[in-house]
Amino acid sequence: MKTKVFIDGSEGTTGLRIDERFQGRDDVEIMKIDPGKRKEPEERKKLINASDITFLCLPDAAARESVSLVENENVCIIDTSTAHRTEEGWAYGFPELSSIHREKIVNGKRIAVPGCHATGFISVVYPLAAGGILPKDYPVASFSLTGYSGGGKKTIAAYEDKNRPIEFSSAREYALSQQHKHLKEMQLVTGLSRTPLFSPIIDDYYSGMVVSVPLYTDLLQGKRSPEALREYLGQYYKGQRFIEVCSADNAVAQSGYLPGNGVSGWDGLKIYVTGNDERVVLSAQFDNLGKGASGAAIECMNLVLGCDEAKGLNL
Repeated sequence: MKTKVFIDGSEGTTGLRIDERFQGRDDVEIMKIDPGKRKEPEERKKLINASDITFLCLPDAAARESVSLVENENVCIIDTSTAHRTEEGWAYGFPELSSIHREKIVNGKRIAVPGCHATGFISVVYPLAAGGILPKDYPVASFSLTGYSGGGKKTIAAYEDKNRPIEFSSAREYALSQQHKHLKEMQLVTGLSRTPLFSPIIDDYYSGMVVSVPLYTDLLQGKRSPEALREYLGQYYKGQRFIEVCSADNAVAQSGYLPGNGVSGWDGLKIYVTGNDERVVLSAQFDNLGKGASGAAIECMNLVLGCDEAKGLNL
């Protein structure tokens, strides 16, 4: 019997990408909503409760409304918005972090997909904090370079407008108030006692991102060289199909440049450890529409269904 799937918010960037990833799958039946009724609560309620799995690809307020419409206790909700990522009772959709995270996803009926910037940040900070290498009170700073697709339909339209302002042709730093919406999950999931300093940058390319965290090695527990940190992360993520810790002789690392769009279209995440014995930079390179959004959502669904976790994804 096919799994019935409803995508609430199927016209958005993430919803469209989730739908694309079902092409060719014979184990899923996509339940479509009448376009003229996609904002009507009663129609959405009917489809949500008739589904086995509903993906929420909506603004936060609308995502909360959709959850309030659930009456069928068997429906699994996979939310790609910010609304429930730090809420009690919701599994955090990053199974590679620990066996506990994976188990909660497998057995969960409420799963929150991580934010794209948060995915990169947490992928390198969580293992170090969990292992006692990075003190919980370390003043962590991070910067993130992302393609414009992460901003949604309006941002995509603005960047692809032939009459756009000249500044759209350059990288632009944003969230200057240090109040980015991903900060809450970045701090909570990693267990840091300080809110990280975070500077995201949007650039003139479609998709892909690099999130980097620079660290002073003398503030870590023990003297930690790039080689030692690379080995530790490699062991931490050993056997995880979606995470690759790259070697020092990797062609990209050797080039001296780490492009934001280097793995666009791929659903995994690559980690680089660069620098020297005094200062290191941990960088996560992935697609903001892949492991940073719809790819992660499908990975979570596959775990819930008990099938190959990479089914329908590009690894």
